[in-house]
Amino acid sequence: MQPAVCVRLADGRLHCQHGPIDVLIEAWGEHSEVARAHAQAEARFRTILDALVAELPALRSPVRPDTPAFAGPVARRMHAAVSPHAGVFITPMAAVAGAVADEILAALRHGRRLSKAIVNDGGDIAFHLAPGARLATGIVADIAAPALDALASIDAASPVRGIATSGWRGRSQSFGIADAVTVLARSAAEADAAATLIANAVNVDHPSIRRAPGRALREDSDLGDRLVTVEVPTLAPAHIDAALDAGAQCAERMRRAGLIEASLLLLQGRARRVHGAVPLGRAA
Repeated sequence: MQPAVCVRLADGRLHCQHGPIDVLIEAWGEHSEVARAHAQAEARFRTILDALVAELPALRSPVRPDTPAFAGPVARRMHAAVSPHAGVFITPMAAVAGAVADEILAALRHGRRLSKAIVNDGGDIAFHLAPGARLATGIVADIAAPALDALASIDAASPVRGIATSGWRGRSQSFGIADAVTVLARSAAEADAAATLIANAVNVDHPSIRRAPGRALREDSDLGDRLVTVEVPTLAPAHIDAALDAGAQCAERMRRAGLIEASLLLLQGRARRVHGAVPLGRAA
């Protein structure tokens, strides 16, 4: 495997790539503080993939109450994020992108004075907000036809520090048919795990929905021979509503359990919003 590569972009962001991990890092603060923060994040990034590979077989196994403790901090973040969902099929890999983002953010912030910081790992985002800072984010259901589907404004008083998106169209495999499920949670790893499960729950029986074993599509899939969605036809409104309702019920259970703060579920132009104190507004 090629070594990790980290490059400072012209706009001031730090881009780090190693194998399948591709991270964009942005920080706000005094120039010297940002420079030190970037150096810390880069140093931590260079060690992450090798540590994950060392524990990969266990990370690809379904989580159970008796799952042994993991050695690496990122693996432990992954396990902690999926453990509350141990009653259903889920592996720690469901939280890998979010956990990496959380770990890089922790390294970026350590000992530094930053007003705001964002670590974006392939669309799963961990962020820091100092008092008075705010993050405005837009949610896009289909990157092939980018348009804002919803807006969220998060201030420093909010408990939200992670955003993640899952769905059958993305890079992750899904049991469901959601175009996109975006989750706001207290960490990126928690948001990542929840988005995976809510996207799985956005589902309906339909003879034209095409599925295939996860392993047949990706040899290293942690889903084995479980069927994942590969094609979704244009559905009737009743089927869309039934799928979204099932996903919204899953999201609401997680919200009431304190596992997420808000979620937006999108399927073929229709949406469901599940939120409490953290609103997800409609895009103008």
